[in-house]
Formats: sequence, C-alpha cells, structure tokens
Amino acid sequence: MDLITTATSHDEAKRTASVAVLPVGSFEQHGDHLPLITDTAIACLIARELANAYELFLLPPITISCSHEHEGFAGTVSIGAATLMAVIEDIRASLGRSGIHKLVLVNGHGGNYVLSNVTRQANVDGRRVTLFPGKDEWNAAREHAGMSTNGHDDMHGGELETSILLHARPDLVGESWRDADHDAPNRPHLLLTGMQGYTATGIIGRPSLATATKGAAVLESLTTTFAAHLELLNG
Repeated sequence: MDLITTATSHDEAKRTASVAVLPVGSFEQHGDHLPLITDTAIACLIARELANAYELFLLPPITISCSHEHEGFAGTVSIGAATLMAVIEDIRASLGRSGIHKLVLVNGHGGNYVLSNVTRQANVDGRRVTLFPGKDEWNAAREHAGMSTNGHDDMHGGELETSILLHARPDLVGESWRDADHDAPNRPHLLLTGMQGYTATGIIGRPSLATATKGAAVLESLTTTFAAHLELLNG
C-alpha cells in the first residue's frame, strides 16, 4: 500500500492542488528477479516523490497498459492503445470537473508510445499535460547515479529498474538478479518479433550492476529535473 496514495478527501481539500500526477505502469514480465508490477511500482515511486516535493494531487496508478511486445511470456496482460488513451481522457475530464486542469503522466513503461500522442494532442490549445520522465531525464538520472549502462542496452529489467527497487522495495527483488544479465543491443525487428525475438529470459540489460545507492540517486535526480516540466506546465 505504500505504492498507492492513502490520502483522504479532507487531505486533498486542504492541499488544494492545481496539478495532478498519474502513474502509468504495466503488468508484464520482468524476468525471474522482478515482479509483473515492476513498471507500476516504479511509476508510483517516482510519482510519490514528485507529489511530496511539489504538493501535487497524487492519483492511484493505471496498472495495465500497452505491453504487447511482452506477450508470450507468462503473466503479461495488455490493453490497447486506444483504451489507454480513453482512460486517460476520462480521468482528465473528471479532474477538470473538480477544478484541476493540469496533469502529469509518470510513465513507467517504455512501450506506452501512445502517451506521447496523448500529451501532444492535449496541449494543442494550451499547456495541460506533461509526460515524465523523458529520455533526457532518464539519461541525466543514469549519469547522476553513476550507472555503467545506457537506456538502449539496459532497456528491460536491468541496472536501472533493479536499482530503483533495491533502494525503495528490496522485498520485490528476487535473488537471481545477480546472474540475470542478457545483452541484445541490436533489436532492429522488435516491433515485429516482440521481446521473444531477442531474449529467452525476458531481460535485456545488466541487473548485476544494480545497487540501492544508484536507485536512490535516480529518484533524487528525477525529482530535481521535474521542476522544469512543472514550470512550463504552469507557465
């Protein structure tokens, strides 16, 4: 439950936030050492840090999203891109009826390509939605944490994700993380073959390099770099 807000209606009435933050995760395989809720857990952890630092209205997560590239691995469940878009638009409409017209989408799953379209479409007539973290923020966080890998080579279940959970929720990390490395830097047909075309374990990355200290540094960096998003959203 520490991953989901437990605020009361009274708490939010006192907060009077003008910006809401929505974690968007997934329910998909993350190899043997990380749970199916990994992306949701990470999105919630980031969103909680942002909400605490900037007094935002923290929403509960969307827990199933567009994980079609992971199908074929046990436990993965997906919804369509149009469904995810519709859910977010309904949430935005409901927030608007409560007087909250700004939304931060904290995306924990790289396969949610549609969120970029949702964000750009929402901002055609004014700044209403921001998508975070982007590639630049993730890269800055990796550098700040002293990580050895980059976002391309360490794309799923690797150093980054394992470090964040080792820091914040070590109980979710299985012992096999030290021996789960798998390299597949060249993935030209990922959209055709899905993850099974490049990994039998579900991992592409270097989880053996993960540390709790790196995970803490990643969250610290993301909390700092978010300030620019909030300033533009409110500008």
